[in-house]
Amino acid sequence: MRRTVALFVAALTIGGTITAVPRPAQAVPEGFDHVIYWNNVLLKTYRAVGGPPTVLSRAGAMMHLAMYDAHVSLGGNGAPYIARIAKIPNYNYDRQWNMDVAAVTVLGSIWPTRDFSNDFAGSRSYPPIGNPGPEGWSTSVGEGAAQNMINARANDGSTNNAAYTPSFTAGQWRPTGSGAAASPNWGAVTPFALTSGSQFRPPLPGGFTNVDTMLRSSAYAEQVNEVRKRGSATASTEDRTADQTQAAYFWANDLDGTYKPPGQLFRHTQIVATKSPLDTPRLFALVAMAMADAAIAAWDAKYNTSIDLWRPDTAIAEPETDNNAATTPNPAWEPLSADRSGNHFSPPFPAYVSGHATFAGAWAGIMKRHYGTDAFTFAATTEDPQAVNVTRTFTSFSAAAIENARSRVWLGVHYQWDADSGLTVGDQVANRAFSTYLR
Repeated sequence: MRRTVALFVAALTIGGTITAVPRPAQAVPEGFDHVIYWNNVLLKTYRAVGGPPTVLSRAGAMMHLAMYDAHVSLGGNGAPYIARIAKIPNYNYDRQWNMDVAAVTVLGSIWPTRDFSNDFAGSRSYPPIGNPGPEGWSTSVGEGAAQNMINARANDGSTNNAAYTPSFTAGQWRPTGSGAAASPNWGAVTPFALTSGSQFRPPLPGGFTNVDTMLRSSAYAEQVNEVRKRGSATASTEDRTADQTQAAYFWANDLDGTYKPPGQLFRHTQIVATKSPLDTPRLFALVAMAMADAAIAAWDAKYNTSIDLWRPDTAIAEPETDNNAATTPNPAWEPLSADRSGNHFSPPFPAYVSGHATFAGAWAGIMKRHYGTDAFTFAATTEDPQAVNVTRTFTSFSAAAIENARSRVWLGVHYQWDADSGLTVGDQVANRAFSTYLR
């Protein structure tokens, strides 16, 4: 794992090839942040590979935590996530270069068929200036931080692809035409900060103890009928305002080819960090760790309890009785959520809790704790194809998270209790991560 790197040449083994990139030494321009650079590489990869947000959030945590450990091993502030990596005598170390190596090594281990050599070359546009040491420059710290992370996640349960058997009992989730159950075993993945995926498991939907009691309740009817009204593809502007429709699409990013929900929140982290830089290696590591555990906690609630709650399109459209006189089946009902061809759909996993809301709660929880305030004005962006070039401005992290969660009702793919419980679980995850790690 020990490698000496010449001053003007970046040499890295990627996919079995050695790529040498001559670069003149020059000062790093103001605003070039290696953490944000690699976060953009991560988002580019999200767009290219697609897939569920569970897998993507895990990759983000692995990369940013490895970069953080390289950072603190070479003089950055904070306790390491796994361990400090000792330097090799007689070599000199550039912190940014080692962070770059940590990032590209982790990414290459997660997606071994993708070529990150050009990304690494781009990160080395500004190699270190100064004395390389008697033996030269070394990237062994970055390599060590990456290998620690790869080893730590080798048997974390993320490769458990056991199939999910859907139930066709009223109230229980079943595929809705958008694919088989996605990541049904993710709730059992080893968390990054939590003691288990169930550490902050919320009560069952509405606080009910079983699905039959829930279905017969007035609270359930209220939840379903609100989505029927506000989340319909054909809702009037009286039922869902134009601004609410915009917000529904703005926060969606469910389609492959977008940066997905974790990527959108990473992008918002970039916007805030660029406006107000404050220890970006730690900030992105905390955000990434919290979002990865938010996925584990949300998927535990989705699949590992006695109610794998069906989506609104099933609850509203299916003629199966729920024994509730306040709900009336409507097989023609469709959610606002739509793909690039205009086909309406809901994501392929149970509704409770909302993954978007849990990610949002975790993100806002870290941001307000890291900056020491919830009040922060920023213009947020999106990549959803139904909201091209749309920006929305928020005056607090919590306001953005609340709208993110609420938008899932307007999109017609969630109930309000999915959103509320997701926000609560996400903030609990953030508090655990922030108060326990990288102090």
